[in-house]
Amino acid sequence: MSPAWMRRLINLWPPLLCSGIRVRRITPDWREVEVELRLAWWNRNAVGTLFGGSLFAMTDPFYALMLLHNLGPGFIVWDRAAEIDFVAPGRDVARAQFRLPLETLEEIRAATANGDKYLPTFSVDITDRAGRLVSRVNRQLYVRRARPPGD
Repeated sequence: MSPAWMRRLINLWPPLLCSGIRVRRITPDWREVEVELRLAWWNRNAVGTLFGGSLFAMTDPFYALMLLHNLGPGFIVWDRAAEIDFVAPGRDVARAQFRLPLETLEEIRAATANGDKYLPTFSVDITDRAGRLVSRVNRQLYVRRARPPGD
């Protein structure tokens, strides 16, 4: 599926759609994704700023999807752990840019070449409209080569 079609489908996926999370861009090589969350009445917390769960949700599937598309069908990829550090309140628009360097892909392929699992950690900053840090999220993924049938 093309990145443009995947972006459209992800933007209709209820957990993101209902939180107000929008994917703005997926590059053709699946190595960069831009996501945005605008403050609305349904994603505000008790003090009127962006709900922390929505900030966390805006980082959920993207590194796993990027890895799946770059590593190919011979790999198993899923989220293993995640943590968020709330730095400042989100008062208007929150943005996250996910990047997957070629070096990281090479590192993963090398680490899993003999069938071992690999647990890379990715960090993404969530910033406001002015570029100020709102939150930092660390996501640890589980990556392993898929075993051929009968192994």
